Amino acid sequence: MKFSTDVSPSERMSRKNRSRYKPKSFLALILIGFSIVGLPLISALIYSAIRIDQLSEQSRYNVYHATQITNGTSVIIGEIMAMERSVQHALVLDDATLLEGYFIAHTKFESITNHLSIISTYPEQQLSLEKLRLLETGIFREILDLKTHPQDLQYLLDRFAALLNLAREFSTDSFRMIGQSVGNVSEIATQTRSLVEWELLILVPLVIFLALIFSVFIARPVRQIDEAIAQMGRGNLSRPIHVNGPQNLTYIGERLDWLRLRLLRLENQKIQFFRHISHELKTPLTAIREGADLLAEGVTGTLNRKQQVIAGILHTSSMQLQKRIEDLLNFSALQAEIITLVKQRVNLKKLINSVIRAQNLSILSKSLTINLNCPELFLECDIQKLDVMLDNLLSNAVKFSPEYSHIEITVLYDEDKVQIDIMDSGPGVASIDEDRVFEPFYQGRNTPENHAKGTGLGLAIAKEYAVAHGGNIELVRNTGKCGAHFRLMLPINRSEST
Repeated sequence: MKFSTDVSPSERMSRKNRSRYKPKSFLALILIGFSIVGLPLISALIYSAIRIDQLSEQSRYNVYHATQITNGTSVIIGEIMAMERSVQHALVLDDATLLEGYFIAHTKFESITNHLSIISTYPEQQLSLEKLRLLETGIFREILDLKTHPQDLQYLLDRFAALLNLAREFSTDSFRMIGQSVGNVSEIATQTRSLVEWELLILVPLVIFLALIFSVFIARPVRQIDEAIAQMGRGNLSRPIHVNGPQNLTYIGERLDWLRLRLLRLENQKIQFFRHISHELKTPLTAIREGADLLAEGVTGTLNRKQQVIAGILHTSSMQLQKRIEDLLNFSALQAEIITLVKQRVNLKKLINSVIRAQNLSILSKSLTINLNCPELFLECDIQKLDVMLDNLLSNAVKFSPEYSHIEITVLYDEDKVQIDIMDSGPGVASIDEDRVFEPFYQGRNTPENHAKGTGLGLAIAKEYAVAHGGNIELVRNTGKCGAHFRLMLPINRSEST
């Protein structure tokens, strides 16, 4: 089996350069991902909070301004009416001392107009306040000039009426401006709400898109590590392991690749050991078999009954040992990918009968019945390897079948494939063994106690031979019958059948 085990220096250098720009840890990658995904939302929340805070501040100012203007306007109108009453009383009673109420109201009027002029932000309000102050100041100066002659204040009463009308116009204009300000705040609130809605419409898909991208970046190295471990678990050691991600996960990938190379070397050493030990055992085994055959044939002299039994045991054991060694040789050849098919035309029914005859001693010893249902069918295949497949499947069926039971062999075919089903009457394959029956060297849990255990290579070799032919061997599960049910499928052309 040939594998690529080396990494070029240029590739190592490129990996090192790429790792400089990667996060140092998986946690750092997650934090970066959350930061980038959350940054648009955080920015939108901060911007919305600023806008809402500005709107709230504007609303508070407008409420304060409206309250001050409303109260101030009421005070101005009240003080104008108080000043007018004081002048009227002084005029009627011709008493200058009664103007003291006017001067008190005048002081309050100046104070409130100065205050409103400071808090007012509208030029129209400030202009109206300035007109009020000028008109009231003119009245005040004239009253100062005529306070010793109250009877001369009659003409000023019309000036107070004009001052009162101007104050009421100021109040009306102020309420109009307050309404405009409230409308502006409402418009700003509508714009802010619309802006927040647009932010949501834009940011939600963007955040989902960024989350999907970073979920791929975060999940990819974990998935690569999981796939690498699964490949190694299945014995696929030919593909190098690359993990793209944070530096600590990349380092884990490098260590996994080191482990892959280590396992690959051990696998090659194991295959080489199997090959050598099998060949080394084959030579003395041949001598043992020939010696046992010579003894059984009486070449060295006539054997008594006990000696013949011992010679028979030697012959049978040597045959079993040869079968185990051949399995090891076949398996090492499979591991080295040395599978050469020499296809010939063969009568499938005759080949199956030949395999049954080869197992005849075991079948007779357990008084088994073989029910074969096979049409006359010719295949183009490697006869020797098909014989191995059928022999392994039938020997398993014989091995696990109880005495006086039967084995069913059924052959079906269509234009594309031939299907060979072999069903025994034994305990079947344990559910815990179903996924591992084709693994090399695996021994199932339902092995008969009085039967010598094999190498566990028969089904593995048979499956590899079937795959090499373009077919497969599978365990048919949940058939509703007792016993094991194996199915061999091989490709077939219509022209191959008769």
